[in-house]
Amino acid sequence: MRINMGHFLRGCAWMLASALVVFQLVGCAGTGSYPPAPRKAQTPDHRYKIGPLDTLNVVVWRNPELSGVVTVRPDGRISTPLVSDVLAAGKNPSDLALEIQNELSRVIRDPVVTVVVSTFQGNLNELIRIVGEATRPQSVAFRQDMTLLDVMIQAGGLTDFADGNAAVLVRGAEGGKQYSVRLKDLLKRGDISANVDVKPGDIVIVPQSWF
Repeated sequence: MRINMGHFLRGCAWMLASALVVFQLVGCAGTGSYPPAPRKAQTPDHRYKIGPLDTLNVVVWRNPELSGVVTVRPDGRISTPLVSDVLAAGKNPSDLALEIQNELSRVIRDPVVTVVVSTFQGNLNELIRIVGEATRPQSVAFRQDMTLLDVMIQAGGLTDFADGNAAVLVRGAEGGKQYSVRLKDLLKRGDISANVDVKPGDIVIVPQSWF
């Protein structure tokens, strides 16, 4: 059977052009389907809420025997000397300290209690999670005035396979609304206009590049 080389070459060119169109459409859909994340989305007066598996340093002034380091159990509770099964998860350290202080006042005179979070695992609503083609996908605790750049520094930036400008930010505080973010422009090109505020509960999804 003889092959018409002209038809064959035209067919190959058509298939190549079709493939390029498909890839372009996929790329456009990945980057253009969500609105850009708002530059400003600060969380004023944010106070950290304790989460399961956080480590707390409970200090009772002038009562070292009642002080100590405790880990919040998976059920969200802690136990300290003279105070058992106190719900800690979902409370900020100051409120928890006041609750322990009130419990201790039943057995000792004028207790003064402080609670310091020494290691953070975090309530899911307090964390920012980075998944996909980040160098170190992880969850990080939200800090006041935290930005996308801060988050990606902790995650070690992007892998060589990341499609940074197709990344998506899922905002838990807005019922899972999705925004596009330009991580490649921010991290590789130093375009500070691509930096945006983050909020507790955000998820940053970094897809893999098609090319």
